Amino acid sequence: MRTVHLAGETDFDSWRDAARNLRLEGVEPARVRFVVGNGRDGLFGDEPIPPRSSNRSFTVSKAFVDLAREVMLHRDADRYDLLYRLLWRLQDEPNLIKVTSDRDVARAVEMAKNVSRASHKMKAFVRFRQQGEGDNEHWIAWFEPAHRVLEKTAPFFARRYANMRWSILTPDGAAHWDLKTLTFGPPARKEDAPQEDEIEDFWKTYYASTFNPARLRSKAMQAEMPKSYWKNLPEADLIAGMIADATGRTEQMVNAPAPEPNRRFDQVKAAVVDRAVTDDVVPENLDDLNAALAGCRRCPLWRDATQPVCGRGPKRSRLMIVGEQPGDQEDIAGTPFIGPAGKVLDKAMLEAGLERDTVYLTNAVKHFKHTVRGRQRLHKSPSAAEIDHCRWWLDHERALVQPELIVAMGASAARGILGHTVSVNDLRGRIEERPQGALLLTYHPAYILRHPDPNERIRAQKAFSTDLSLAAAYLKSTGKVLS
Repeated sequence: MRTVHLAGETDFDSWRDAARNLRLEGVEPARVRFVVGNGRDGLFGDEPIPPRSSNRSFTVSKAFVDLAREVMLHRDADRYDLLYRLLWRLQDEPNLIKVTSDRDVARAVEMAKNVSRASHKMKAFVRFRQQGEGDNEHWIAWFEPAHRVLEKTAPFFARRYANMRWSILTPDGAAHWDLKTLTFGPPARKEDAPQEDEIEDFWKTYYASTFNPARLRSKAMQAEMPKSYWKNLPEADLIAGMIADATGRTEQMVNAPAPEPNRRFDQVKAAVVDRAVTDDVVPENLDDLNAALAGCRRCPLWRDATQPVCGRGPKRSRLMIVGEQPGDQEDIAGTPFIGPAGKVLDKAMLEAGLERDTVYLTNAVKHFKHTVRGRQRLHKSPSAAEIDHCRWWLDHERALVQPELIVAMGASAARGILGHTVSVNDLRGRIEERPQGALLLTYHPAYILRHPDPNERIRAQKAFSTDLSLAAAYLKSTGKVLS
């Protein structure tokens, strides 16, 4: 029996060199065993392999080498023997890897698929938590991959999160990124990673807001998010409760009164709709303005939207908050800020001491601009021309509501208020006194939700909450606080 000692579970190079020599010397698979760790008998145990003859060679296809590298990362203890059996047969069957009906080939291919799937799940389910701030800020994640895919997958995170210091800890090893170099270290324990951070509640709020009980398919969900990963996902704490409540929530949706007919079809049938408000007529109140908005044809966005989404709130409010445009849920319901971004806004307003029913909420653009992908309608940012066309409505809203302070969320809202494009990063966080009321620029909640960099998301979320607290403090200092 020939024994090959490998330096580690994924030591492909040592396996390859030993397997090549063994095959050239004619050592059959039944007479070889591969073990991890150094033994007292050296690399090949008690029957050393003679040196390879210089006039003999053995080559295999790149397809086999690539397959073997993947299989090596599988947790099956028999993977070394399986690969050597394939290598043994390849000299006489050079096209063996193409025979997918072969038992050994099929098993190896299945292992490689499992490894690839584990790498994909790692990209999807790693959750970083913040530790330290400023120069000491470090993002740490604990993950338990189904197979040994840390070194295979870590370069993805180095590319995706190149501007943050992070570590991914696993039972197999650890990966560390210091903004320049990716390094690997010894195995870790779950206790070595932080258990929670400030962004976690924010992430759970967003996750819960995207759940649609009527579309729940538990088996499909668990196929994409296996229960084995739940223990390390912060949002997993919500899943059982959402599933349990799904039936009741679905029944409520089914039993709810039917909504008003979709106004979009009336718009399509009538190419020209009389407007109660024209450029020459000043609306006397918000009801007249909103009624006229149904016939707006200032830009083409009305053609693909369900309905215009008017502002909501007191007809005279000390605070007006302006967003970019309605989203998918707002377009259907005709109410601003009821989707995921609205949930983030509600949470930040609550923390700042601002009650929603005391604030006038509206958007710079009144129709939902989107692109269709499959069954989804995905947000598409309005152009400068579209914002400028819709500014006529926003100007009348401001004149009728007469707010003391306007909070413009995002660059589109800022352009709708100011009439020109500005940088939110450069101007946010300070209140500017203006003849038509004070102005405060801040981030849009959707920016916080959609930004791919978790470091930027948490920074923007903190700045957003601070800005709303600044708005509340300003109103308190100038008169009765909103409540």
